[in-house]
Amino acid sequence: MLKSKSVLIGVCGGIAAYKVCEVISFLFQAGADVRVILTETAQRFITPLTVSTLSRHQAYTDADFWQATHSRPLHIALGEEADLFLIAPLTANTLGKLTYGLADNLLTNTVLASRCPILLAPAMNTEMWEQPIIQRNWQELQQDHRYHSIGPGSGLLACDRVGSGRMAEPAEIITKLQSLAYTQGHQDFQGKRILISGGGTREHLDPVRFLGNPSTGKMALALAQAASDRGAIVTLVHGPIAPESLPISPNYKLISVVSAEEMEAVIMSYLVESEIIIMSAAVADVKPTDYSNHKLPKKELPTELKLEPVTDILAKLGTLKKGHQTLIGFAAQTGDIVKPALDKLRRKNLDVIVANPIDQPNAGFGTNTNKAVFIDGKEQQKIINSCSKLELAHQLFDFIIK
Repeated sequence: MLKSKSVLIGVCGGIAAYKVCEVISFLFQAGADVRVILTETAQRFITPLTVSTLSRHQAYTDADFWQATHSRPLHIALGEEADLFLIAPLTANTLGKLTYGLADNLLTNTVLASRCPILLAPAMNTEMWEQPIIQRNWQELQQDHRYHSIGPGSGLLACDRVGSGRMAEPAEIITKLQSLAYTQGHQDFQGKRILISGGGTREHLDPVRFLGNPSTGKMALALAQAASDRGAIVTLVHGPIAPESLPISPNYKLISVVSAEEMEAVIMSYLVESEIIIMSAAVADVKPTDYSNHKLPKKELPTELKLEPVTDILAKLGTLKKGHQTLIGFAAQTGDIVKPALDKLRRKNLDVIVANPIDQPNAGFGTNTNKAVFIDGKEQQKIINSCSKLELAHQLFDFIIK
């Protein structure tokens, strides 16, 4: 999603500047053309040599800005060539300058000379971040459609304070940049309420044993991220997901469940208010008939496990959905993925189904990439070749719009 994109990064003076080095390195490895502007105070935290080594380009500073050694004004050239602009860490000082359109250094001049989307990742002490004037500046800047934000999150700060003001982690910034590269900041789902289910459910035999599946919830997290980045109000209901996979400061609502029964209850409570429902969860089909509230000794484990069906949540939604609602299901299949997906689309009264293979390399459960066939209610199909799950999510939302 970032290959061949021209990404401009402005680094301000804050201890979180060291995190930006990871972002620069990733972007280069992803095939982006990365240019970096260091403010005067940023150079007290990371050096131009570090930045130029990671980006494979000169690090630009105010010293370059004031020298007449370029064929074109430096801020004009950098601004016009950029597809994406990241400012991280965004300090209180630079925030104030951006809010009022001030330009007294290379970074702020380049902002005014550019037209691309700008992602802001603020970082500062909690007391500074919570000052009314800072919050006023922050809210005012958000009204400009060019500016997009990530964070700040909460945690232990460099000043030993625990609170808000922590810069978003590199992985979160990179994901946001990938979405911006795809959408160019367009909010085509602005205000739409989207309900997403994800991950696998667990049907317990006793407190430590359960029937489950390999779903990790990565596809659902990508769907939630893509939808929220396009302006939607997102609720993600998910089964057990590894904590390291969950975003530190999600810009959507997360609700954790364990069993299919719990997932059904939450989904139903949000159904009426939702305009788009995407059921990407790998929900159990059956559960043990008998449950023990204490761990069964090995010698007491049944040799034959009696099972009973659980509610088919997707089929139930198909009978309850209203005319203004769009219902999307997923069909994880082996072998021929289209035929069973078409059958599921018809039987469960879906508007769209996503058929994806789980028996092919780099697709299905637990992978960072996926491939799929989208099928709509008129049985029109779109084949999606192997790509990141975030890109597949964006392509699904494009398909929904069309």
